[in-house]
Amino acid sequence: MSSTLAALQPGAYYHFETLEAPRYRDLFDKLIIPEDVNETTLAGIDKLYIPSRTHPKRLSAVLPHLFRFMEQGGTIIAMGETFQDKWLPNVTFHPVETNYWWWLEPHANLGVTIEKPDHPLLKGMSDLDVTWHLHGWYEPADGAQTLVTDRDNRSIFYIDETSYNGRLVITSLDPCYHHGSHFMPATTRFLDKFLPNLRNW
Repeated sequence: MSSTLAALQPGAYYHFETLEAPRYRDLFDKLIIPEDVNETTLAGIDKLYIPSRTHPKRLSAVLPHLFRFMEQGGTIIAMGETFQDKWLPNVTFHPVETNYWWWLEPHANLGVTIEKPDHPLLKGMSDLDVTWHLHGWYEPADGAQTLVTDRDNRSIFYIDETSYNGRLVITSLDPCYHHGSHFMPATTRFLDKFLPNLRNW
């Protein structure tokens, strides 16, 4: 499979820092404004990264193009806080109250676990690289593969290769906002490994 990787560029400061600053910019072949998504802008693209906090209304407006992209074999990676359940019909999400200060508790452990450490997307990662806070969990589609779970063994990161001809990667992890805001070092550790892994997947 081609390693061509594009990303949507919604335009917030943390998107610019994640997608266009020197640290990661060479990993992306193309950046596309959400409203510009169509068959022409997606031509030749194999994987489309949708960064954290891309507004779901902007994605709903171009959903037919995204569906067509996946039906033609493309992969969409929809990160946390894109509210995937509001623009994708086969995603069921259960929000939870987010504890931002769990790490201040004695013997703190958020309970996030990598279930498939041998998966190419998680190459080189430890549980600490996927641990900062939680926004919720999913009921994965039938046949989907869960890669990361919360302390109650509920999916927070899965791959759906059955609903479309292509692949859909869904996670509640939201690294772009925190990396781009220069806090929560785990999010930068995550992107340091995840984005090269994604490029080579």
